[in-house]
Amino acid sequence: MHIEINASKRAAQGTGASRRLRRAGRVPGIVYGGGADAQAVDLDHKELFFALKNEAFHSSVLDLNLEGAKQSVLLRDYQMHPYKPLVLHVDFQRVDATHKIHVKVPLHFINADIAPGVKLGGGVVNHILTEADVTCLPSALPEYIEVDLGMLEAGQSLHLADLKLPAGVEFTALARGDNHGVVNIIARGSAGAEGEGESEGGAAPAA
Repeated sequence: MHIEINASKRAAQGTGASRRLRRAGRVPGIVYGGGADAQAVDLDHKELFFALKNEAFHSSVLDLNLEGAKQSVLLRDYQMHPYKPLVLHVDFQRVDATHKIHVKVPLHFINADIAPGVKLGGGVVNHILTEADVTCLPSALPEYIEVDLGMLEAGQSLHLADLKLPAGVEFTALARGDNHGVVNIIARGSAGAEGEGESEGGAAPAA
């Protein structure tokens, strides 16, 4: 997905300058990495706020338009106000098309409703992970990774090694030898399934 975000160079820095920017509807930020000096920037709050609501904005290589000069970046961090819908600060990291990057990518779970362990066994899907760190070149970065539960029986689970990845993409944990669990189906009547039932519909009936 092609996502562009606009920014302006920021000269004034410090707490007072950042406060004035926020009052003017701007968000202070920083762009760093890529073998170049860090650049202080500011962005339109409304544009950034709604961009942050887009899942792909967090796991895609972005086109940062800095006063007409575009550069490829990743969103690395942002700070929100404790209770107001305000973005306080944002960090972007430049990326090099020839160097691999490490990015957390969301997991999209599909076919849970037809999984035998759910449809026939009455089990409960238990999501262990909702995102996973991948390593790849920027051009190969997937927007998300599908986790197909369509064949999963009660008591079975899927691990990182069971998932299909696009060419040129690998799970960072697997490269370290850590085959983390991703999802399982808790069989009906097990302690986990009873706990799920209690949290959704009150206490389970006495036997």
